[in-house]
Amino acid sequence: MADRQTQDTAKAQIDALVTQLNQWRREYYTQDAPSVEDHVYDVTYRQLQDLETAWPALVRADSPTQGVGDVVAPEFTKVPHPVPMLSMGDVFSLEELQDWAHRLEAGVGEPVDYHVELKIDGLSLSLVYDKGVLVQGSTRGDGNVGEDVTKNVRTIPDIPQTLSEPLSLEVRGECYMPKAAFATLNAAREAEGAAPFANPRNAAAGSLRQLDPTVTAKRSLATFMYTLVDPANYGVTTQREALAFMARLGFATNPSSIVAHDLDLIDQYIAAQTADRDALAYGIDGIVVKVDQLPLQAALGNTVKVPRWEIAYKFPPEEAATVVRDIEWTIGRTGVVTPTAVMDPVPLAGTTVARASLHNVDYIQSKDIRIGDTVMLHKAGDIIPEVSVVVRDKRPADSVPAVIPTTCPSCGEALVHLDEEVALRCINPMCPAQVQEQLTHFASRNAMNIDGLGPKIIAQLLDKQLVADVADLYTLTADDLNGLDKFKEKSVNNLLKAIDNSRQNSVERLLFGLGIRHVGRKAAWILAAHFGDLAHLMTASVEDISAIDGIGPIIADAATTYLRTPAVHTLIAALDAAGVNLTFKGAAPAPADSDWVGQTVVITGKFTSFSRPELTAQLTALGAKVTGSVSKKTDLLVAGEAAGSKLAKAESLGVPVIGEAELRDKL
Repeated sequence: MADRQTQDTAKAQIDALVTQLNQWRREYYTQDAPSVEDHVYDVTYRQLQDLETAWPALVRADSPTQGVGDVVAPEFTKVPHPVPMLSMGDVFSLEELQDWAHRLEAGVGEPVDYHVELKIDGLSLSLVYDKGVLVQGSTRGDGNVGEDVTKNVRTIPDIPQTLSEPLSLEVRGECYMPKAAFATLNAAREAEGAAPFANPRNAAAGSLRQLDPTVTAKRSLATFMYTLVDPANYGVTTQREALAFMARLGFATNPSSIVAHDLDLIDQYIAAQTADRDALAYGIDGIVVKVDQLPLQAALGNTVKVPRWEIAYKFPPEEAATVVRDIEWTIGRTGVVTPTAVMDPVPLAGTTVARASLHNVDYIQSKDIRIGDTVMLHKAGDIIPEVSVVVRDKRPADSVPAVIPTTCPSCGEALVHLDEEVALRCINPMCPAQVQEQLTHFASRNAMNIDGLGPKIIAQLLDKQLVADVADLYTLTADDLNGLDKFKEKSVNNLLKAIDNSRQNSVERLLFGLGIRHVGRKAAWILAAHFGDLAHLMTASVEDISAIDGIGPIIADAATTYLRTPAVHTLIAALDAAGVNLTFKGAAPAPADSDWVGQTVVITGKFTSFSRPELTAQLTALGAKVTGSVSKKTDLLVAGEAAGSKLAKAESLGVPVIGEAELRDKL
């Protein structure tokens, strides 16, 4: 009976650990949004391994110890890996590393040369070339089947499109996001109200696994290649030779590696890299030790999950304990309200930390962070101080949950929580903290197109208290502008003329210029064309707006929330009083017999008779659907001068193509 109880207890523990670890794996691999730090996963994984070793009959088929990576997302094309892309075994101390090396050398029967490399904190990537030309890029996936990300890898600058030699081969390595790019991306995401990435690895994975390659292209990804598949085909016999061979072909390879003949040299390398890791431009989370001789690697082979000839030494987490003394709420230029923990200063990863972003309300509530709590800090991406976990057994008895603000700390207006956003946001167009950003956007070319009103001029206007919102632009006089630095009579007249001309814009420009969340140029045009003027749009319901083709509930929620705000009504009234047009001046609805109705059209190249936005608006008014990419569903490509890849793709798919002269005739 005792044995049965022990086995039942072990089974319950294994079941709970498998469920928890698989949830964390989905968050990490599939959703690119982990909820726990790597070392928490590692400790829990080791607990499962120990239980499964003691009770092998209880090992489940869905245990994370029996698989690699995670499932392939359904939106990606599957790519089989003829040579599986395995993960690595982990050790967490020098003693464990020495035990691994001793077992390996005992099995080989002689000392072994090791190639020691940095463990890049990124996403595994396979690249395939045919006669020197890149033909396929794929993720690891579950190790046997990955995801086709070829279009995305073509946007990564250090991946060669053509090799220096016309060879057919496969290489593997790591796609990563540099620390500086990670910090910039997270700052931009928080300004947009989106959740920040937890670490550079998930930022890289989320960027590489995009359905739109243009998003990937903006993410500053980079790579290090470290595996040459089938090296014997190229006369390569060691890992060091493989790296040199790949570098000669044009691949990025990491220079920080050594060949070590004994464990003392490996220990010295680990100590040096541990000390220097904060200074690197990219994140590393450990050191990889592998057999240098490639034929010996092949002879040693693999287990079901990991190679026997390599191991990853994982760095211990760099954490520090401190106490949260306050939570400050500040508003950014885009209206996002961000909480910051004010803490007792503590040394962490080379700097003294006294403040850490808490990102958003969901983050505070999910971790249950309270004033007075002792928390563990780490640096996300080795840069950004962040709370890992609350030390619950040190929580004061009288602690209460954090107070979430309901009004803007800058202007006092009510905060909103728009659908699809994790951030609290102030949407008051006259909020002092946001005015400069709003004025810059309002004056931009695609909005009200006030030529000559750039950020430097706007900064002077605000500094001299000549404007407090966008409506104040229409009250400026020559005397006001004469006081600006380096502003002469011609500049004054030109700016006043540009401001005056903008009064006559069709209302979709104003609608876009107001900076309503989710309402871009296209949505603004659709709304203006549908309602005819701003007055009718302001009284429309969420249901009315979301029913419009091309809009949907997210835009409808953002638009109605904004347009029902009392401060917005005040602003619109001021614009109206200043003579700013509030009606739609675009073309009438497309006639039923228009040749363009229902046609899917793509525009590419440069035109002399009209701008791309003007042409898009004109074709849309005639009933066409203008899209950004060519596919089998495209009915027509309009090609101007210097048309590039879209023209080539249209010709390959047999899509009809017309030039500017023929287009003018059709219009």
